Amino acid sequence: MAFRVIRNDITKVKADALVNAANPNPVVGRGVDSAIYEAAGFDELLNERKKIGVLEPGSVAITSAFALDAKYIIHVSGPVWNGGDDGEIDTLRRCYDEALKLAVSNGCKSIAFPLLATGFYGFPQEVGMRIAVDAFTKFLEDNEIEIILVVFGDESVRVSNEVIGDVESFIDEAYVGSSYDEPINMRPSDEIRKNYASRDRRFGLKPRSAKKSKREILSSSELTSLSSAEMKAEKEIQAEEDAAPMFTAASVSLEDELKKIYTDSFAKHLQQIINKKGLKNSEVYATANINKRYFSKLLKGQVNPSKEKVLALAVGLRLNLDETVDFLKLAGYALSPISQTDTIVAHFIRNKKYNVIEINLFLFDMGLDGLTKEVD
Repeated sequence: MAFRVIRNDITKVKADALVNAANPNPVVGRGVDSAIYEAAGFDELLNERKKIGVLEPGSVAITSAFALDAKYIIHVSGPVWNGGDDGEIDTLRRCYDEALKLAVSNGCKSIAFPLLATGFYGFPQEVGMRIAVDAFTKFLEDNEIEIILVVFGDESVRVSNEVIGDVESFIDEAYVGSSYDEPINMRPSDEIRKNYASRDRRFGLKPRSAKKSKREILSSSELTSLSSAEMKAEKEIQAEEDAAPMFTAASVSLEDELKKIYTDSFAKHLQQIINKKGLKNSEVYATANINKRYFSKLLKGQVNPSKEKVLALAVGLRLNLDETVDFLKLAGYALSPISQTDTIVAHFIRNKKYNVIEINLFLFDMGLDGLTKEVD
């Protein structure tokens, strides 16, 4: 998995690297800094930190993690907020970028961050979160690493306060008049049955007779009321159907063929959209928050994506809402009018906010699972 957000104490998180919001001087600061020293082993870590010396804002350094359930601690010296016009935004972005680079260069497969500079250093959370999201998204285009944002206590993780009211209003409006609607749950086979002609052309197979037997639609009492001529015609149709094989190809499993059609058609359609949109694969899987290996399997038709993965891909592909509906249908799914998650994602798509990390953070704040919560 590329990115996930959890609510925990960062000293209890298992990751190859833990990021410490360090004091620029080789002394123990407050908050996360103090907690990490206590959990790692105060004296041992402080001795290592003294060897590093002063860390100017935007600088990073690495030490052993000692007693923590990690390999390394990456110490990051963040900037103080001075209104946004003193270069502090670029400095904070450099903190994230350099910490990620340092983790990868030391062979780390996972890294856990607190939200940097939004506490004692005074960064507005919306600004700090936007910088983090942009840094994570860009880095994941070219690197495979699990990034964990660790939120402590009741801290919120909203990227933009501006969108909160819009989304909540959109949810309320979407639920008016639709609270008794049933969720739509189309399976792949339902969609495939509507596409027999396409199936037959693709595989060169002879389909079952298109004629429909009256035995399938008439009750026994209705059959007895048929005229002799009608009964004879009905029997001829039934005999024709019984004699005709489902396919002319030998030893072909219908279930296997339908699965093959489903995965192949979705994979090919996915690649066609990428080409049509002029996107790079890395842009799509980074924005969709799907790791490179899983995305490669999707393009090869080797996996059947969940509905959440398809929604994430729709965001990564920058689809509009109509295109998203069609894309979901191709995979055998549909938007549900009573799903808060579907409604929230639809709102982000309508407003062209194409970033699954941002969507996942909003879902997290709403107490909902993210689109890409499971490990790929």
